[in-house]
Amino acid sequence: MMKLTGINQITLRVNDLRRAEEFYGAVLGLKLDHRVGANITYLRINSDMLVLVKAETAGLPEARDIRVDHFGFRLASDAEVDEAALYLDGCGVHIITRPAHRREGRAFFVMDPDGNLVEFYSMHESGIHSESADIDRSSPDSLVAGANQKTAKEREPQKSRRTRK
Repeated sequence: MMKLTGINQITLRVNDLRRAEEFYGAVLGLKLDHRVGANITYLRINSDMLVLVKAETAGLPEARDIRVDHFGFRLASDAEVDEAALYLDGCGVHIITRPAHRREGRAFFVMDPDGNLVEFYSMHESGIHSESADIDRSSPDSLVAGANQKTAKEREPQKSRRTRK
């Protein structure tokens, strides 16, 4: 059996490479490692890589079948999770859920500019805790369903109001 030690790279298809670079670089703080031509960007956080690839065909946030289900960035404490939520909200990032207790720590979800679901979480040093009344058991898929409905409504063209003179 293989002894995997972690995830080194996640690759995302994005509609607008520069907009995605802005989100992951300027807002979240990943560092530019290098670019390959005009369509691929490698961002780094310590030894891990996030690769952004310009999608050949535009994707919509509702079209979750071509996106990564979700991926997460680990933070050192529950307090840092709460601070990250406040920071991202202040940056105008689409927050899907507010920080909530989970069996393994505290977590919340955001949606990036291309509709990818991103989790920010902390882990208890003692591992998964026993059941508690305040644990959020919602799945990422259920979170995205509600967010996609809201996003689709935001994209609908607004009908102009007719006035009588």
